[in-house]
Amino acid sequence: MYALVEIGGKQYKAQEGATLRVDKINKEAGEVLEFETVVAIADGEKSQFGTPYVDGVKVVATLGEVIKDKKIKIFKFKRRKGYRRTQGHRQQYSMLTINEIKM
Repeated sequence: MYALVEIGGKQYKAQEGATLRVDKINKEAGEVLEFETVVAIADGEKSQFGTPYVDGVKVVATLGEVIKDKKIKIFKFKRRKGYRRTQGHRQQYSMLTINEIKM
């Protein structure tokens, strides 16, 4: 059994016991979160799709640690003009552990 859940404007496939890497959520680690924005749910042969969300279905997850992705370097350059700009970025993610899918 799995559910497609929308978290922070992106869709993720959630199964019980799975760990998801989502964009950073500003909550305390260990906090239990409920997501009601379930787009679809599939259980073996039967599936249910929402318009836009499935009614009465929740995904319960525990918020884990905040991790950082690898560093990305941005380099802008224009030839013969002396224009060079360097910038770096390191995206932060939250780890979610899916506890259960309530129907």
